[in-house]
Amino acid sequence: MALNTQPWERVSLFRVRSMSAEDFTFAIGITDQMNWDLTEADFAFMLRLEPEGCFVLLDGSERVGIATTVSFGHLGWFGNLIVNGDKREKGGGSLLVDHAVKYLTRKKVKSVGLYSYPSKVPFYTRLGFKYDSDFIVLKGRGASSSVTVGASEAGRDDLKQIVDFDQDCFGASRRKVLEPILLDPRNLCYMILKEKQLLGFAAAKAYNRTAELGPVVCSPGRNDVAISLINAALDRLSGSEVSLCLHEREASIVDMLRRRGFSESFKVSRMFYGSPIRKDCIYAAESLERG
Repeated sequence: MALNTQPWERVSLFRVRSMSAEDFTFAIGITDQMNWDLTEADFAFMLRLEPEGCFVLLDGSERVGIATTVSFGHLGWFGNLIVNGDKREKGGGSLLVDHAVKYLTRKKVKSVGLYSYPSKVPFYTRLGFKYDSDFIVLKGRGASSSVTVGASEAGRDDLKQIVDFDQDCFGASRRKVLEPILLDPRNLCYMILKEKQLLGFAAAKAYNRTAELGPVVCSPGRNDVAISLINAALDRLSGSEVSLCLHEREASIVDMLRRRGFSESFKVSRMFYGSPIRKDCIYAAESLERG
């Protein structure tokens, strides 16, 4: 599963090592260049999920880039990739991707997904990733509404059902991500059942004044369920600035969000190295970093 890097990219003064907590200040600083608004807690969470799968790019002894990954059994996700501006176009980014994919391969991962900015799709294509579909990142504000929804709050007893449902849709178990999200009392999770069968769920990670809504996972063709779940979460997140990464095909959900004051911030392209996810039930990503 080695990447299709060019020979000149293999001969480099760059090297890669594992990330540690001592690198968090650097990681925050370099990602601030892209206005990603990542915090020490974000990197601590990534490192806790994948202790050996987050990396720092070095030029000599100088830290010049980072990459993060997470493995879900046979499916992996490639997250943040950034190299200092004056060190780009010199093979460091390709080296980071190659190192990360080889790490995931050693973890028995068969397919690696990522979200790419459209301008970076040719870069990842050259490294062997294939374009799959487009997602839209929308931002707005949570607010109470008069919309009636049939969603209920999920609790600890619902965790197994949600994880199993998500695994069937995502293609691998994301328990190690979903469990800490769902069990954190600051966060939200709504679900819709029909005759005790789960039709879908939506989680939101809530911070002080902001929130990230996702994942939203529903049975294929049930965008009505997704709309109800998103409305329920937005009602509870009243006053918070909310972002979510939504599949572009879900025009009815996008229209609903626009009516609620949301606007498109940017687009990303989902890509895969290996077999892609083919089930049409991932309506909104958990995050750009973890799928």
